[in-house]
Amino acid sequence: MKSLYLLLLGLGIVFNVTAAQNAPTELSLLKEKINSAIVKFENTKKNLWAYQISRYEDEEGDISSSIEQHSPQENKPWSLKKIDGQLPTKKQIKSFAKKKQQQSDSVKKEQNIQLPLRELIHHESLSLMSIDDKYIVMAFDVNLKKLGEDSVGKLQGQLSYQKDDKFIEKISIWNNADFSPMFTANITDLAISFTFFHIDGAVLAKQNEMKMKGSFAYFTEINETSLDSFSDYLYQGNTIQ
Repeated sequence: MKSLYLLLLGLGIVFNVTAAQNAPTELSLLKEKINSAIVKFENTKKNLWAYQISRYEDEEGDISSSIEQHSPQENKPWSLKKIDGQLPTKKQIKSFAKKKQQQSDSVKKEQNIQLPLRELIHHESLSLMSIDDKYIVMAFDVNLKKLGEDSVGKLQGQLSYQKDDKFIEKISIWNNADFSPMFTANITDLAISFTFFHIDGAVLAKQNEMKMKGSFAYFTEINETSLDSFSDYLYQGNTIQ
């Protein structure tokens, strides 16, 4: 069920939430902040940064892990450092390189957009949940085409906007009802979260996590956890923007 993986808050000190929800001008201003934050994310050229990814997957008890390095100035920007805690074999390195090349070829036209935030966050549905000195928390409707038509109306989302650096720090998505992303598949529990760093005006991935439960072909259990952690960012372009 890896094809289902993307690609996928507690209340603070609240004040004037009701008033802001009832005032179109206030809500419009908040929506503009979120739109500006999305633009900031889109303008970040992630392919110009060196970084490391630690991946962990648990699929029905089948656990795997890897550590990958992205170095944009190298002839081959991706390298496999470890797999399941061990140094990779030549065969594993070759298979990894082939996989990364295929992924690169499929997204060449969209290399500057790591996550389709404009598709993920339905702008018109944004509503205020809470505001404190540091964060604005807003809810939104989620319509992800990759999760199928049956998921429409069954997914909801929440984001945390960090006021000081004016960026979206966290996005959480979960289901409020069972849905079928594809024929004979049924998802009962889905929780996805994305968290981000703010570094010198750039917005970069910090962690992507997914937990999913359900069934496939009526008899096969789905119980999957995926976690990608990003670290050691180093800018290797001429300018940040």
